[in-house]
Amino acid sequence: MRFENKVVVVTGAAQGIGEAYARALAKEGAAVVVADLNAEAGEQVAKQIEADGGRAIFVPCDVSSAESADALVERTVEELGGIDHLVNNAAIYGSMEFNLLIAVDWDYYRKFMAVNLDGALVMTRAVYPEIAKRGGGAIVNQSSTAAYLYSGFYGLAKAGINSLTQQLAHELGGQRIRVNAIAPGPTDTEATRTQAGDAAKDIVRNSLAIKRMGSVDDMVGALLFLLSDDASWVTGQILAVDGGQTFRL
Repeated sequence: MRFENKVVVVTGAAQGIGEAYARALAKEGAAVVVADLNAEAGEQVAKQIEADGGRAIFVPCDVSSAESADALVERTVEELGGIDHLVNNAAIYGSMEFNLLIAVDWDYYRKFMAVNLDGALVMTRAVYPEIAKRGGGAIVNQSSTAAYLYSGFYGLAKAGINSLTQQLAHELGGQRIRVNAIAPGPTDTEATRTQAGDAAKDIVRNSLAIKRMGSVDDMVGALLFLLSDDASWVTGQILAVDGGQTFRL
């Protein structure tokens, strides 16, 4: 029960990896804020966590909106007493358009970046004062191995997440707030199946040292470590959980 009496906000927690994060944290004692725009799915995740003996609330949140982020913080503090950790997982992914940087519709590009890159900063700015009030804590951002590969504006956003993680680690370290990121490789979720289809098999065969897709459980272990006191001197790091897909020297 590493997170007993801790409050953790998980964005994009209505499905996929975010849902797995929320469930795992609740099992280890955390009170979890399931933050998402999908109210129906988010409410269901929170209700199931409660039915399983955990503690959770659903709070609707648009991570690209400072007003929405502030409202989430206000409700969380009112209902749960404070915030200890933040997981910036929300992203446009499963429904992502395919296009080139030189051709993508500008309004779509700006909306995409507002969620996939700026959203992590919006949420951090809203949440970090509450984490500091509790004596410090941790923030984990969701990156991707796409940051190291050709992947258009999706990869650009994730490269930005990596740099944001490193910059925020230095800005917030003095307040005992650690900031790290997880960079998943190809992971077997509904969103990845929608995006990659049969091409995922080629990725596994040609580019992974461990010849299988990642699972949400693979990501959960990394998250729990980075949020826990076991990682008390780890900050500004991007942890690739990718079956050996990427090489970084």
